[in-house]
Amino acid sequence: MRWRRRSKELINQATLKNRFDRRSMLLGTLQGGVGVLLAARMGYLAIAENEKYELESESNRVNLSLIPPRRGWILDRNGNPLASNRADFRVDVIPERMVRPEQSVALLGSILGMSATDQHDLSTRIAEARGFQAVEVGQGLSYEQFAAISVRLPEMPGVVPQRGFSRFYPTGPAVGHLLGYVGPASREEYEADRNPLLVTPGYKIGKDGAEKVFEQRLRGVPGARRVEVTASGRIVRDLSTREDIQGNPVQLTIDGPLQDFAARRLGPESGSVVVMDCRTGDLLCMSSMPSFDPNSFSAGIGSVEYAMLRENERVPLRNKVLQGLYPPGSTIKPMHAMAFLRNGIDPSEAITCGGGLRVGNRFFRCHGNHGRVDMNRAIHQSCNSYFYYFAQRVGFDNVADFAKDCGLGQRFDLPVVSQFFGTVPDSRWKMRKHHSAWQSYDTVNSSIGQGYYLTSPLQLAVMAARLATGRVVEPALLKTGERAPFASLDFNSEQIGHIRQAMSDTVNGPGTAGRARLPLENVLMAGKTGTAQAVGLNRGDGRNTAWRFRHHGLFVFFAPVDNPIYAGAIVVEHGGGSGAATPIAKDVMTYLFDPQKGMDALHALEKEWGGTAQQRLEQQYRAYASARGQSVAPSPPRPRQPIDAVAAESRLSAQAKAALAGEEVMPTQGEAGPAAATPPNEPAPAAPSDAEPR
Repeated sequence: MRWRRRSKELINQATLKNRFDRRSMLLGTLQGGVGVLLAARMGYLAIAENEKYELESESNRVNLSLIPPRRGWILDRNGNPLASNRADFRVDVIPERMVRPEQSVALLGSILGMSATDQHDLSTRIAEARGFQAVEVGQGLSYEQFAAISVRLPEMPGVVPQRGFSRFYPTGPAVGHLLGYVGPASREEYEADRNPLLVTPGYKIGKDGAEKVFEQRLRGVPGARRVEVTASGRIVRDLSTREDIQGNPVQLTIDGPLQDFAARRLGPESGSVVVMDCRTGDLLCMSSMPSFDPNSFSAGIGSVEYAMLRENERVPLRNKVLQGLYPPGSTIKPMHAMAFLRNGIDPSEAITCGGGLRVGNRFFRCHGNHGRVDMNRAIHQSCNSYFYYFAQRVGFDNVADFAKDCGLGQRFDLPVVSQFFGTVPDSRWKMRKHHSAWQSYDTVNSSIGQGYYLTSPLQLAVMAARLATGRVVEPALLKTGERAPFASLDFNSEQIGHIRQAMSDTVNGPGTAGRARLPLENVLMAGKTGTAQAVGLNRGDGRNTAWRFRHHGLFVFFAPVDNPIYAGAIVVEHGGGSGAATPIAKDVMTYLFDPQKGMDALHALEKEWGGTAQQRLEQQYRAYASARGQSVAPSPPRPRQPIDAVAAESRLSAQAKAALAGEEVMPTQGEAGPAAATPPNEPAPAAPSDAEPR
C-alpha cells in the first residue's frame, strides 16, 4: 500500500487576518441586524402603539369608576312624586374581589346589626351572583355605619361603601303593583344589554310596573370619577368628577291621594279599585290589594319576607287590576240592556218574572219573584228572568258584539308590563275553543255574566265609562296633552238616559245597592251590583263558608248621574257577594267629592283593622317571622315630609287652605303645569345633618 502524504496547510499572518476579517464582518452584520430590529420595535411601540400603552399606564395610575345616575321621578297627575330618590349611604360587595367572603359577611353583619337570617341571605346572594355583579348589602345606612365600614376596608376586600341615592315610594303598598320596584340587573338582563352601568355597584333597573316600562326614560346618564391610586389600590387624590344627569320624569294620570285612599279602604279584603275620568279617559286610580311594599324590594327583600308574600293565599304579588279575571255577574246587565236597545227592544216592553225561566227541559232560577218587569226594573232589581228572555230573543252573538264595543274582552293601549283580556263568549268563540255549537243554555248563563264570561276590573271600569257617556272612552295612564274626542256608540240621549236612570235607581231608589248611596247633598251616584260564583254551590252558599269558597263581590258605578265625571269598578275577591263592594265604592266616591267625610270613614275603619295598609303589612311580617323563629326590628318612624303630598290625608290640608281662602273645593281636578312635572335636582349626600335620612 502506498501512503500518500498530505501536505500541511501553511498558516501565516495573512491567513489569520483573513479569517478574523470574515468573522468580524459576520458578527457585525448580525449585531447590526439585531440593532435595527430593536430600533424598529422601539419606534413602533413609541409611535404606533403610543396611545395603547399610554392608556394602560394611565389605568395603572388612575382609577375610573361610573357614578350611577339618579332615576327620574314618577309623578302623579298633580306633579307630586309617587316615586322619588332619597340621598343615603349604602354598601355593596363585588364577589370576584372578595378574598374571605365568610369573614367579610360576618364583619359587615356586626357593624350593621344584621340578623343571622340576613347574613345567610347575603351569603346566598353572593354565592349565586356572577363574580363581577355587585350585590347589595344595605342602604339607608347611618353616617356612623358608613364611616365604620370605610375605615375597615383593608380587612374586607370587595366591599364597596358609597354615597348615593335610593328609590323611595312614599305610599308603599298603595303603589306596589302600579309602579313595580327597582333592583340590581340580573345575569340575563346584563347578557341582553352589555352596558357596564348594569354591573356598577349601587345601580338598579326597573323590575316591574311603570319602573320597568319607562326604564329608558327614567335611567339618566351616568357620571364618572377619576382618582389617582397607588399600586395597591389606595386612593391618593381625586383628579376629576363628571356629574351624572338625572333621568327624565314620567307623569301618570294617577291621582296620588286617591290611589292611597282606595288601597287603604280595601282594608283586609283582597280586591281592586279602578276609577277613571269619563271625559278624558284618564285612569285616576288602579289599586290592587293586598300588595307588597316596593321599598322592601328596592332595598333587597329577605327570604322570610318574600316567603310570606309568596305563600299568602290572597296572592299579594299579582296585580288584580290587570291580571285578575272574574265572571262579571250582574254588573253587565246595564250593558246587555243597551245591546237590547241597539237591537230594537223597547225599554217599556215587559215580561212576567215567576222566579225564573224554563229553557228546554231546564229551569233557570231568578233570585226573586219580581212580577211585571220592564228594562228599568230589570236593572235596578237585577232580574235574571228578563235577561234570560231578551238575550235569547236578540241572539247572544249580537250582545257579545256590543260587549266588545264596551271594552270587554279587549286589550288596551297602555304602558303596562302585561294585561289579561278575558273572554266574551259567542258561537264563534265556542266553536273555535271547544269545537262545539252554541246552545240555549250558553245564552242564558252568559246573559247574567256567568258561564264562559271573564273580565278584568279595568275592563269593567271602561264599560262603566262608556255606558255613562255613550262614547268609546279609551283609558290612558300616561299624562299627555289634549286628547281627540271619543267616537260615539250611536245611542241617542234618550236611550243613554234610560240606562243612567236605571243605574241611579239601583243606588238611590228601590234597587239592590242602597248601601252605596253617597252621604252628600246634590251628588248622586249610579251603579250596578254583581255577585260572581267562584266555586260550585256544593261547597256552600258562597257566603258563610271558607274564604276561598265565597262568591266574588263586584260593583260598577259612575257619578254624578246627570253629568258623569267619574266612572269605575270594584272587585272584592271571595267577599261573599256584592255587599262587600258597595261600601267601598261609597267611601271612594265620597272622598272624591268631600275628602273630609271620606277620611273620617277611613280612619274609623283603620282603627278597627289595626292601622294603615303599611302598618298591617309590617305587623304581618313580624308575626310571620316570629312564627319561624326570626325577629324583625320595628321600622323607625318616618317624619312627615312635603313628599307626602300623595298620601290620602294631603287632600285635607288642601281643602282647608281652599276653605280659608274662600275658594270652592273642586273634586281632584288639579292639573300640573310644566314646572310641577319636573323634579328638582337632588343634591348628593355629604356629611350628616338634621336633614340626612336615617
